[in-house]
Amino acid sequence: MARHSAPEDQSVRLLKVGERVRHILSELLARGEVHDDTLSAHTVSVTEVRMSPDLRNAKVYVKPLLGEDEAVVVKALQQNTAFFQREVAQRLGLKFAPKLQFRADESFDEASRIDQLLDDPRVRRDLDEDD
Repeated sequence: MARHSAPEDQSVRLLKVGERVRHILSELLARGEVHDDTLSAHTVSVTEVRMSPDLRNAKVYVKPLLGEDEAVVVKALQQNTAFFQREVAQRLGLKFAPKLQFRADESFDEASRIDQLLDDPRVRRDLDEDD
């Protein structure tokens, strides 16, 4: 259930631009610059931004604080995509403004599931036998 390619597969420029977009979006959300009741009521973390090789598309992975109302928050972000794209375009100064696609970050859920599996007594027993 990999959500994207490994960081090693991306160029340094893609990683830098993605990180700049992440910072811009985080700043906009933290300062409450978007006028949306749903987004104002939630603290949203932008966990990662993955840029396409041509820098025209960006997948933005977000997670609301404590994972509450994740679907509602993602929908509110998608409804305000034009505002975010305009702000990113102004602040980035690239030739083309990336098209933003907001998605829920499921990596925390996946990590919790793996931790649960590792805490299973049968798995723990097998791990202890290796020592």
